[in-house]
Amino acid sequence: MSEGAAPKEHRTVSRVTGILECVARRGGARMQELADVLGAPKSSVFGLVKGLVSTGYLVETDGVYRLGPALGSLLPRPAQDLAGAALPALEALRDRFGETAMLGTAVGDSLVYATAAESRQLIRYSAPLRTRRPLFPPSAGKVLLAHRAQAWRESYVRALIHDPDACRAALAELAEVRATGVAFNRGETLPDVTAAARPVLVGGQLRGVIAVAGPTSRTAKRLPEIADALVGAASAVAARLGTMRP
Repeated sequence: MSEGAAPKEHRTVSRVTGILECVARRGGARMQELADVLGAPKSSVFGLVKGLVSTGYLVETDGVYRLGPALGSLLPRPAQDLAGAALPALEALRDRFGETAMLGTAVGDSLVYATAAESRQLIRYSAPLRTRRPLFPPSAGKVLLAHRAQAWRESYVRALIHDPDACRAALAELAEVRATGVAFNRGETLPDVTAAARPVLVGGQLRGVIAVAGPTSRTAKRLPEIADALVGAASAVAARLGTMRP
């Protein structure tokens, strides 16, 4: 597929991936639960679920569906290596700033947090792991979006933001993110949450994004310091990835 435009959603594909993602998040789900999550008739979901069972992507025990062995053959080692390489850096960021540090990756046209070192403070940002989120306006998503081809990026933003002035502002911000290597989210996703993010680059290739997020009352005034610390953290992750054997 050309990078010239953002891809369009296909209902059947979305339902199949939605089933797998729901089962992964919950550790298992019944047919009615899957239908409720997808907002689809149970009769429609039934055929998809049974097809996934027959091909080994799901297994069924006493009416509960769980991920099957076929998925293991699809999981690339680089994704596993990335999470392992990032965790020490995420924990160091968490311990330094007292806020949640996350590793984000692109899954299709979505942001997914693969792992996190969550803040130990009572009031904190809790990263929604293994859940699809839009590429804009989360800070990690902005980094991923900024590294897409320009035509793809523009297509995605125009489909998401319909106000012309807001669209131009978003595209200008993404160009700046690409140039400076840092993205911020100042209450755009949640009014009381502020975040910063930087890319993990290995050989010039984007492998993921590291972000730190926390309550605006604590985080906003430390954003420059956090952004600087993310440079070293991203470099440390990239160095660890570079030493891993294929």
